[in-house]
Amino acid sequence: MAGEGRRRGAKPVKRWLLAASAGMLATLVVAMVFLWPQIESRFVFFPTRELESHPGQAGLAYEDVTFTTEEGRVLHGWFVPGRAGGYDVTWLWLHGNGGNISHRVDELAILHHRLGVNVFIFDYQGYGRSEGRPTEMGTYRDARNALDYLENRPEVSPGRIVYFGRSLGSAVAVNLAVERPPLGLALVSPFTSLEDMAKLSFPFLPLEWLTRGKYDSLGLIGRVESPVMVIHGAMDTMVPMSQGLRVFEAAKEPKRLVVLANAGHNDVATSGGEKYWTSLERFLSGLAGSPE
Repeated sequence: MAGEGRRRGAKPVKRWLLAASAGMLATLVVAMVFLWPQIESRFVFFPTRELESHPGQAGLAYEDVTFTTEEGRVLHGWFVPGRAGGYDVTWLWLHGNGGNISHRVDELAILHHRLGVNVFIFDYQGYGRSEGRPTEMGTYRDARNALDYLENRPEVSPGRIVYFGRSLGSAVAVNLAVERPPLGLALVSPFTSLEDMAKLSFPFLPLEWLTRGKYDSLGLIGRVESPVMVIHGAMDTMVPMSQGLRVFEAAKEPKRLVVLANAGHNDVATSGGEKYWTSLERFLSGLAGSPE
């Protein structure tokens, strides 16, 4: 009988434990929803404020640019004019989630030398000298506002702008390309979605509940009507090449894939070597034809 009494009491105890667990889980979910802005700031964006260099130090003529977002915040960037007699094309550079535009100066200089196009690179809100705080939706708006600014410059042909997205910037570029089709879309080290990156980086945290649908390049790339090029390093341990391949496979034709055998995530321009730069040159040539 004593044993029977214990068995009868087991079900209420089990129900209580299940209810307590469900309550704790619900509390965790609610807390994470309210804390998402802090989680996003801590695990998605890694901005720095100090500019360590500028294009002039790399021998480039450039214009220091500020423009205002639709929320009234001032963003900062650099406009580097193309070479005389070069392609009538403007390269809109959407950088990754770390540092600021000053950490891209060396690559910016080589890109300008190799392609000879106008280049516009800017910082999202919260990066470098740009006001505000970075968020996913904020990066999308920042890109739209940067494009608005570019299209109003007299030396820029609005229909001849290439979106160049690196890492997190690739997701921003894909989103912008769906809304406002570019001449071409070049994606370097793209990831499929923030949800997939969260599962990869934090497998024991239920972050997919919060990240689902965010920076969803895989879900959007099939709606891009412009020519697409995906470049990915085979040695990338931050964003596995399998994610870049999935983005490429989901894109419409015309498209091209470039795999850099010896490159990782942050070194595609250096470890990728001549193949990286030749790929950009060929993509540009295919979009723009002959220089002026």
